[in-house]
Amino acid sequence: MSSRKGQRDAARVVRQQLARERRRRRTVWVSAAAVAVLVIAGLIGWSVWSSQRSDAFNTPPGANADATGIVTGGGPVTVDVYEDFLCPACKQFEQASGTTLEQLAAENKAKVVYHPVAYLNRFSTTEYSTRSSAASGCAAAGGKFREYAKALFDRQPPEGSAGLTDDELIDIGVGVGLDRGSFGGCVKDNTYRTWTEHVTDEASRGNVTGTPTILVNGQPLADRSPQGLTAAVAAAGK
Repeated sequence: MSSRKGQRDAARVVRQQLARERRRRRTVWVSAAAVAVLVIAGLIGWSVWSSQRSDAFNTPPGANADATGIVTGGGPVTVDVYEDFLCPACKQFEQASGTTLEQLAAENKAKVVYHPVAYLNRFSTTEYSTRSSAASGCAAAGGKFREYAKALFDRQPPEGSAGLTDDELIDIGVGVGLDRGSFGGCVKDNTYRTWTEHVTDEASRGNVTGTPTILVNGQPLADRSPQGLTAAVAAAGK
């Protein structure tokens, strides 16, 4: 009798051990499946986010192929102008050599690409660099990028200030011939804010560390005077 009881007890212990093992294996498989689902979901989510991020900005008309700047002219030499509308040195360059750039573009001696970056937000209490750059995208959409950019430099606020308000940015656009309704709506809706972020990010990745930065066929321009700019373009075109 005791022998049979001992056998039953032993069998019960074995059954309990087998049950515990089955539960353990089931838990392992469920956990592994859950991890796999999370990994797959994460990969899908990253892929969707990545694809959306690459297309997550509106590109204004007149932009170059990689949407990092607004193009004027179509000459054989490329002049890249990295500028911040809050940058005093950029204003000085515009006043000294802006007309020369326009002439080189008009004569098809150079393709000029203007990159309105937002490097100086830290010197404004309202992210003026970003707001003015985004507004310039709205001006490009209205066919008045250069006119608007020059007017922004003419009305440049001091560093450390709040900068111009959105209403003032809109008034400047109206002053150069942009429609108050469409242009104003574009500015108010921040239509090109993400484009500005893209332009700024790509400039930083391209090792543009300050403004103004002027490149002639990819080479830094040392002499930013009208004569130096004209000579550099002529030399690059040979």
